[in-house]
Amino acid sequence: MERNPFVYLLTKKVAQLVFSLFYKIETQIQETFPQHGPMIILPKHQSWTDIPLVGLAFSSPLYFVAKKELFRYPLLRHYFRLGGAIPVDRERSIRTLGSFKKLLGLLKTNERIVIFPEGTYFRNIVGIGKSRLLQMILKFQEEFNIRIPFVPVGIHYGERKGWRRRVQICIGSPLFAEKESDAASLTERAMEEISRLCRLPRSHQ
Repeated sequence: MERNPFVYLLTKKVAQLVFSLFYKIETQIQETFPQHGPMIILPKHQSWTDIPLVGLAFSSPLYFVAKKELFRYPLLRHYFRLGGAIPVDRERSIRTLGSFKKLLGLLKTNERIVIFPEGTYFRNIVGIGKSRLLQMILKFQEEFNIRIPFVPVGIHYGERKGWRRRVQICIGSPLFAEKESDAASLTERAMEEISRLCRLPRSHQ
């Protein structure tokens, strides 16, 4: 099931309205990135609110790689797919082959895809990045001779003033890598940038 433009836009409008009541959102872009072509967006992950906040920070529609547990219930599964979510089984990669193929198909059509490199929530610290998906994407890049920007994003939740909380979304400069074997070093660079952008220390465990 493909992303439905109406569902995506409606969700974004509702999120914009609701989040404006509780958050003062500031978006900072460090460097202009390509307006066309495929892109991988790599944000910090510390709360479920990161997902709609990243969607609000980018003007173009996004796809989101999400853990398969979110797709357990039929109605939610239907809604998430219409909203552009791609399920991934982090424990058994063989069950994720269909999603991997879908992800690569989206890159071929110049879509922008959000991957949370930590894989799960880490509050007040930046977790260790997972490189498996990035490795697969770099292999795809080699085979099709394209150049994909990997854009780190830091999300900083500030102090609450009254009922509103300041949130800074810092979009970093695009990172690039040449080949599949560069996945680990690319992940390391991305996590270092994410740490800097969201002003949180890194975990090395």
